[in-house]
This record gives sequence, C-alpha cells and structure tokens, in this order.
Amino acid sequence: MQRYFIAKEQFENNEVRLLGEDAFHAVRVMRMKAGDTFIASDGEQRVVLASVREASSTEVVAAIAEELPQNSEPSWSVTIAQALPKGDKMELVIQKGTEIGAYSFVPFQSERMIVQYDGKKEAKRLERWGKIAKEAAEQSHRCRVPAVEPVRSWRELVKSIASYDLVLFCYEREGDAAEGVGIRQALNSWSSNRGSDTSAPSVLLMVGPEGGFTEREADEAEAAGAIIVGLGKRILRTETAGIVGLTCLLYEAGEMGGV
Repeated sequence: MQRYFIAKEQFENNEVRLLGEDAFHAVRVMRMKAGDTFIASDGEQRVVLASVREASSTEVVAAIAEELPQNSEPSWSVTIAQALPKGDKMELVIQKGTEIGAYSFVPFQSERMIVQYDGKKEAKRLERWGKIAKEAAEQSHRCRVPAVEPVRSWRELVKSIASYDLVLFCYEREGDAAEGVGIRQALNSWSSNRGSDTSAPSVLLMVGPEGGFTEREADEAEAAGAIIVGLGKRILRTETAGIVGLTCLLYEAGEMGGV
C-alpha cells in the first residue's frame, strides 16, 4: 500500500491532507479516488490508515480509518558517514541505505575525494538527497525519513566520533592484514566491554571515497575512538561499502527479520 510522509499540520481532527507533489502522485500516478486507502505518517509519532474522501491533483482529503503501530524501524540507530563520491553515487547510498534501515547520512570531505566539492551547490544537493530519502522511506514503509546532514569537513567528522556509542571505520589494509577485523569481531569485542548495558546503540559507519582513506585518516579516526574494520577479501566500490556494512550491522543486531 502506498505510504506518504506529510507534515504534522496536515493531520487535522480525523482527517489527513495530501498536498502538492504528494497529491499529484496519488491522483495522477496511483489513480486514487474516493474510497481508496493509503498510509500517512508524520515521520515521528503517527502512522495511520486513511480512506480518500475527495481527490484532485492539488489536494487529497482522507478520513483516518485506523491508527497503525510503528514497528518497521531498527532499534539500532546506524548513521552512514559517506565520503563524497563522484556523479550520482551518493543518491544510490541514500536510497538503498534508507531501504535497509539507516538512521541518517553524513556526507563528508576526505583527502582522496575525486569530486570537487562546491559549497554553492550544497543547498540544492541536500534538497535532492532529502527527496530521495523520503521516496525510499515511503517505498520501504519506514516510519521515519532518515536525515541527510549538511556536508562536513574531515575535522568536523572526527570530532563527532565521541558522540556515538560505536564507530566503525571501513579501511582497506594492505598485505597480510588486508581483511582486517570483521564487523562481527568488532561487535563482539565492543559488546564484551559494555558490561550490563543492553540499550540500543547509536552507530557511525565511516566509508571512504573512491580512492579510499589515507593512513593518516585511519590513524586519526582510531585515535578518536573508531574501530577499524574490513569488509572481506574483495575490494568494494565506495557506493557499495556502506550498504554492505549497514546490512552486516543490522543482521548482527537481529534486525533483518528471519534471515
């Protein structure tokens, strides 16, 4: 069933209203008419089943038929920190990361970035990335839309490491240590040091650019508290690494259903 994320102000009494692009999509793309149903969420506290009363390409008015449980969100809050990749690769990371269960995304600048960062275009990029996150959250029936944060410098990202319960730094080591410590090993070690704390953690997953992280960046991240991990024997593309790392994390957390 189609899901829409709408502003809290669009919930009024026992009705919800779809406006703008959402109304156009509902009527022109989904062909909704009176009596059809959809799911609406404010992205925070409410998820409802709504039945269309009136429909036009500019506004859809629907009656709230049922309050629905919010049970599609992972208990672990995993943020993907992705070094800015070239082209539209960031869009893929956001789309697939949202579908899998990422909590938020932090694009950042790194030494070996191929793309030239242009701060003047950031507002437009963030708007585009936010729209992709919203559409992916609707498609995958998330209860909230992951935030896409403004682009950070490397220094800003390193300073933020202390604010997370666990930080994993994806790094391709050379030679005999090419595989590095795996995510399962890192989680086991981290869990044993937590003692009796069983609360769901906030996790930062750091992914480098096409050229990978530098040794200096790895040293700085580790000194700030990050755990250096490998993602296996094969070299992954930058847009693949975060998706794989996120999937491994949520699998180990028991968040991938019956897989």
